[in-house]
Amino acid sequence: MIRYDALDALPVRGALSALGDALEGHGTAVLVAPPGTGKTTLVPLVLAGLPASGAPARKVVVAEPRRIAARAAARRMAWLLGEKVGESVGYTVRGERVVGRHTRVEVVTTGVLLQRLQRDQELTGVDVVVLDECHERHLDADTTAAFLWDVRQTLRPELRLVAASATTDAQGWARLLGDAPVVEAQGVSHPVEVVWAPPARPVRPPHGMRVDPELLAHVASLVRRALSERDGDVLCFLPGMGEIARVAGQLGGLGGVEVLQVHGRAPAAVQDAVLAGGQRRRVVLATAVAESSLTVPGVRVVVDSGLAREPRVDHARGLSALATVRASQAAGRQRAGRAGREAPGVVYRCWAEAEDARLPRFPSPEIKVADLTAFALQVACWGDPDASGLALLDPPPGGAMAAARDVLTAVGAVDADGRATARGARLARLGLHPRLGRALLDTSGAGAEAVALLSEEPPREYGDDLAAAVRTARRGGDAYAGRWRSEVRRLRSAAAEFTEPAAGNDGLVAALAFPERVAKADSGSYLMASGTRAELSDGSPLRGSPWLAVAVADRPVGKGHARVQLAAVIDEDTARSAAASLYSEGQEVHWADGDVVARRVERLGAIELAVRPLRDADPVLVREALLEGLRQEGLRLLRWTPDADVLRQRLAFLRHHLGDPWPDVCEDALHARVDEWLEPELSRARRRADLARIDAGQALRRLLPWASGEASRLDELAPERIAVPSGSRVRIDYGTPEQPVLAVKLQEMFGLRESPRIAGVPLLVHLLSPAGRPAAVTGDLASFWGDGYRAVRAELRGRYPKHPWPEDPAAAEPTRHTTPRPRRG
Repeated sequence: MIRYDALDALPVRGALSALGDALEGHGTAVLVAPPGTGKTTLVPLVLAGLPASGAPARKVVVAEPRRIAARAAARRMAWLLGEKVGESVGYTVRGERVVGRHTRVEVVTTGVLLQRLQRDQELTGVDVVVLDECHERHLDADTTAAFLWDVRQTLRPELRLVAASATTDAQGWARLLGDAPVVEAQGVSHPVEVVWAPPARPVRPPHGMRVDPELLAHVASLVRRALSERDGDVLCFLPGMGEIARVAGQLGGLGGVEVLQVHGRAPAAVQDAVLAGGQRRRVVLATAVAESSLTVPGVRVVVDSGLAREPRVDHARGLSALATVRASQAAGRQRAGRAGREAPGVVYRCWAEAEDARLPRFPSPEIKVADLTAFALQVACWGDPDASGLALLDPPPGGAMAAARDVLTAVGAVDADGRATARGARLARLGLHPRLGRALLDTSGAGAEAVALLSEEPPREYGDDLAAAVRTARRGGDAYAGRWRSEVRRLRSAAAEFTEPAAGNDGLVAALAFPERVAKADSGSYLMASGTRAELSDGSPLRGSPWLAVAVADRPVGKGHARVQLAAVIDEDTARSAAASLYSEGQEVHWADGDVVARRVERLGAIELAVRPLRDADPVLVREALLEGLRQEGLRLLRWTPDADVLRQRLAFLRHHLGDPWPDVCEDALHARVDEWLEPELSRARRRADLARIDAGQALRRLLPWASGEASRLDELAPERIAVPSGSRVRIDYGTPEQPVLAVKLQEMFGLRESPRIAGVPLLVHLLSPAGRPAAVTGDLASFWGDGYRAVRAELRGRYPKHPWPEDPAAAEPTRHTTPRPRRG
């Protein structure tokens, strides 16, 4: 019996006429409706012509981001029609299909819809597609929307599209769907009181998957507080299964209160119990799945940990995982709204009010932060390898797409132009990450058990040994083992379409899926082919294995090494076979430990398999190694005589004051022009000792401006020595190119009224006592004679009485001796 009273009570009914007009006139629409209005249940039924008699019958597909939401939506719609699931309303999720031949509304996950579009781009027989919960910005949902718009534009203009969400960038989605009309439904909302309840003491911020246990203890205490202060059921938001289990363990002893755990992997019976309500008061511990995808009846209180999980990927290391982050302001509003669905409620937030404004406004779109390998394969199979022609709210980042294409090329899924190969098309139809799909196909389905285990992270108690974890799943009676067995059956069936049965093992599967993570024991840790070091946990049964295939790893914040979470023992032959694309053999010549090292090396990526000394190394490689040595240790590896050093200083002086054509002789400049001044000696060298025999001064002279004729003026513009009034030729110190130094005894400068200059630059004169000690420094000799000389004369005349100390040094006779000697006429 159709439950008309429940249907009529849904607030979205008031927007149905406008939605129908929008689809009739434009073919697309954006529906914005708060949670609980019926957008997920009533709208699809009406669009399908149910339950009204005489309405046109249409086939409607509703795409949900999660399996739990797809099942729940189908069950709710069937209940409203007074039917069983599989009659007018059915659902399809990975590994499970409940659909009858009279089904007019089918609820699917976005991943299932993507697979269907790849097989049948026209979506034959489908009249309307509803993309639910668009605001969550899951990658599959964004991709599905882009493909559907492409289908409508090119193949089926009559296909109707609805983007539906509780709260979203309505105008952005409207632009994406060809300036679609925006239809808003008003919901029944009750006031929700906000209680700011941060921990009494600071807690460590989340990093990686880790959450401070002190915060979880605080969440548990807030749940107890809420139960004592308020009426109604309590819905508590936590980032993941592990945190849910920990808080549940801390809530023991709640008399008369039922504690339920709901997440994407919760058994169907638990999910049904959460959505059906209960006789006793309940505490529902949930992940973000309960933000908008599910309606939990009876909730009057929300406890929000303020945390969420988002995908992250480290492209440089090839390691990807979920990361715990602060939930966005939008997520906070969604969560709080769950307390006011049926009556006034309250939300306890585990952070201070002042922090709220600093939270991100919206969650990060997955396309911006996630591993894009599966996305890149989807768009390649669609015929748009770089996704440039697709209607996407955010374009994929170039670096992430490049990394994804590298993986797809390695597994043979795309060709050199990025176009999908026949193998790539098969991989896309498996409903797996391309890495795991490759492992399934290359083991001809024999690796289905390991692939199934890797496609959904196993419980931690299964351990880090992949083979042992598979054995545990085989004999396990938990919910995970049940899902695992179902997925194994699906994968074996899928693989049978393309391959013949063959032998396989868990290690081979992991190595095929993650060839860059085959790892060899090295100095107490493991070196992966990618170049990343990985460490096993203490007590791991994998310790001591010469080779591993690392299937799951993360990199803790602040650590240089990865941490192995799941791996399998392999041998070298398996590593060579699975990572064949990473194999290389050749000469490796480089600078190490102060000299040229030449070897012939066999490698799997960064892993050295075999090394032999190389006597006749390629001269080009040797030259590059010598250059690297010069860059690392400096040009002092050459032979620098005192004259060579002076020449370099003189040239630096001329470059500083005159510029071109005088050469720049700083380290970087000389490295850049090595071909002009170090040849042919550099190409003849083979080792460090050969560099030490190269005369740097002779080589530098090659850089002099010989072609312009200016080289002949070197001694004129920057002489090594200069004549002073006494007749002595005194060496100039060019150590400071801005102003070279002339160190000379004071008496030898008598009679000179101005400071001597070279290339127009006055020398900095260091005037020395008769004993050769510094007496004065001046850059303006005339000023010194007029002012500074008197003080120097007064100080030194008594100490050196045999030397002349005239009243007027500018007019006195210069001398190198104790008494002035007459000038020769």
